[in-house]
Amino acid sequence: MGKYFFNETDIRSAWEHVLSAFWQRYPNPYSTHVLTEDVVFREVTPDNCLLSRRLLTKTNRLPRWAERIFPGNLSRYVYIVEDSIVDPNNRRLTTLTWNLNHSKLMMVVERCVFHGERERPVWTRLTREAWISSGVFGLSRPIQVAIIMKLKELPEVLRDNIIKQHSNGKSYGAQTKTLYIHINTVCSIMCKWTVNGTTTNLLCTGASM
Repeated sequence: MGKYFFNETDIRSAWEHVLSAFWQRYPNPYSTHVLTEDVVFREVTPDNCLLSRRLLTKTNRLPRWAERIFPGNLSRYVYIVEDSIVDPNNRRLTTLTWNLNHSKLMMVVERCVFHGERERPVWTRLTREAWISSGVFGLSRPIQVAIIMKLKELPEVLRDNIIKQHSNGKSYGAQTKTLYIHINTVCSIMCKWTVNGTTTNLLCTGASM
């Protein structure tokens, strides 16, 4: 039996700014785990929505406990499909992502909705849902739990924003006030960036943000 994840987050940024950041995510120096990005198709519907499908290639560094179990020739690359719908009339961006390979090891389908509420023009509500499964006998539960823990961390768009603001000279305290994020979270992300050279988590499959 697989696991289900649900989370809602308020991003202190206007929906238009979040949308712009979404399209500029890759490539960027803070997401070095993303190797390639290819647009499969893109079209505008009669009701003025933008439909896109992209194929992403990401590195897939396993946790240390998994490296001792799985063979060394296991591919360290994950191919991910990302479908997205931009609805400017309703100020809504919806994405659906899933991994194409390693599906027996883990299958992650994630749906994200970025909704700009007109009553709060400087805020964007992010709703995330994910469905996680694993076909590895005897290890499916710890693998699913590891992915759930990854999904509970701060969305990638916010992690990259923290690094960007730090590069622009903003202190940890200033970022805490600007982004409404606890200072311990800011310090943790900066530590990860310093040690690993990326803001991504180690276990990465179909999750988009």
